Amino acid sequence: MQTITLHDKQFKPFISETELDDAVTRLANQVANDLGDEVPVFIGILNGSFMLVSDFVKKYPKPCEVTFIKLASYEGVKSTEDIQRLIGLTQDLTGRTVVILEDIIDTGNTLVEVHRIFENENVKQLLIATLFYKPEAYKKDFKLHYVGIEIPNKFIVGYGLDYDGLGRDLPAVYQLKTTQHMTNLVLFGPPGAGKGTQANFLKEKYDLVHISTGDVFRYNIKNQTALGTLAKSYMDKGHLVPDQVTIDMLEAEVERNAGAKGFIFDGFPRNETQAKALDKIMTAKDSEVSAMVALEVEDEVLVQRLLERGKTSGRKDDSDESIIRNRIKVYYNETAILKDYYAAQNKYFGVDGIGSIEDITKRLNTVIDKL
Repeated sequence: MQTITLHDKQFKPFISETELDDAVTRLANQVANDLGDEVPVFIGILNGSFMLVSDFVKKYPKPCEVTFIKLASYEGVKSTEDIQRLIGLTQDLTGRTVVILEDIIDTGNTLVEVHRIFENENVKQLLIATLFYKPEAYKKDFKLHYVGIEIPNKFIVGYGLDYDGLGRDLPAVYQLKTTQHMTNLVLFGPPGAGKGTQANFLKEKYDLVHISTGDVFRYNIKNQTALGTLAKSYMDKGHLVPDQVTIDMLEAEVERNAGAKGFIFDGFPRNETQAKALDKIMTAKDSEVSAMVALEVEDEVLVQRLLERGKTSGRKDDSDESIIRNRIKVYYNETAILKDYYAAQNKYFGVDGIGSIEDITKRLNTVIDKL
């Protein structure tokens, strides 16, 4: 399952065919066990329930009858208060057990009309069965007798559900991506590759938020946040800061920039655990990592760059060649793992980091513009 586009919106995979099949099977068996040998009348609410009704009655292990009513309550992606009955009942249901088969129940507005329809039908009992149920959205007091899958209050399509006419035919279910377009870059490069310089150009050109692990650590420690204090306690003992502390800091920084059009992650992730955590953080924003972009520069060029920088930076680790070479070695050991991780997703892009700043920027733009 991949992200799909219907009209002007994107939808991400949500519930697979297998999960749907299991849910419908459970519903059919539950109803059958409760009703015993009674022959019920199943009533589907069109248009959305046609797939559910078809699969449900095929799985129902006992005799039954089937009919439909058609109600309309959706405009675009919003459920409206105005429920219109387009096709009504055509048979006598006196003394019968009626089971309403709904594709989805969110606000419950449709149930108001359903119960009104059956007020004078003299049925034996009226039962409500729904494949999908949004408890956060439900505003009515009507009892739901059978629920297949509880879902968040987000718009979905597929398996009979549509977005302005499209998507009903999809055999699986997809959820609306609330963040439609984000560019999220993992920017890597060995010490001296010019990451900081290029990050500044990229964030301006693409209107991205630059999140540097070093800056985030310094901010949290300086401001004595709970995470900063925790991180400092490890650092003061000469221990590595645990992955989860770093992950929590980065997630908090992402949330502080909730309206961002995308991010440049600089110095994060450093290992596969952090990479998987970043995937989860982005998924929560209905987005994903677009690419890992790595500036590639020969070791000897890096050494000379850093030694030159050390003449003015005042940094000890820019002045000692052995320290520089060890930093470069550590970078490659760490990056090799992540290169494989993102390459497996076709998201790794190596960019020549030798040349003028302008030339390197153009190479980066060429990669990013194609994402």
